[in-house]
Amino acid sequence: MKLMIIVGSVRPGRVGLPVAEWVRGVAQADDRFEIDFVDLAELALPFLDEPAHPGSRQYTKPHTIAWSERVAAAEAVILVSPEYNHSYSPALKNAIDFLFHEWTHKPVATVSYGGVSGGSRAIAALDPVLSTVGLVKVGSSVEINGIGKRVVDGVFEADDKITAILHRALGELHRLGEALAPLR
Repeated sequence: MKLMIIVGSVRPGRVGLPVAEWVRGVAQADDRFEIDFVDLAELALPFLDEPAHPGSRQYTKPHTIAWSERVAAAEAVILVSPEYNHSYSPALKNAIDFLFHEWTHKPVATVSYGGVSGGSRAIAALDPVLSTVGLVKVGSSVEINGIGKRVVDGVFEADDKITAILHRALGELHRLGEALAPLR
């Protein structure tokens, strides 16, 4: 199953990249997944610049066409999201909003991070967006609190609890991805 992992932060010095690299490592060890790792900083989508609504699929920009093809090929998605001011990053919102149909009937898991809340408020703000574009959220969400102390020398140090939750989320993504496949 093709699993897209999206790094939701583009900020210099971000801790989201080491977290997403940890997610990728755990997912790669699971032989059920082929990984498409998307770093939004590298993808560098401009602020939504298509003249037509994404629902029409009348894309005119090469970056939108490439993004559409990449998301369409994914069968499941993991969003690695920071919490910024009780919400998620504008880069992640922009990447989602560029498309519409390409997200439909795909399972999604979230890995959030922040201070005390572990990014839970970001995911609460993100949930209505995910359902609006047709993504189907799995039950397990990884929430990483105290992120500033968990990234050491550029490497995220996971504990057993969050690793177990990520494994559970991967299992749910796989099962739900198979169940939703006929709808895509």
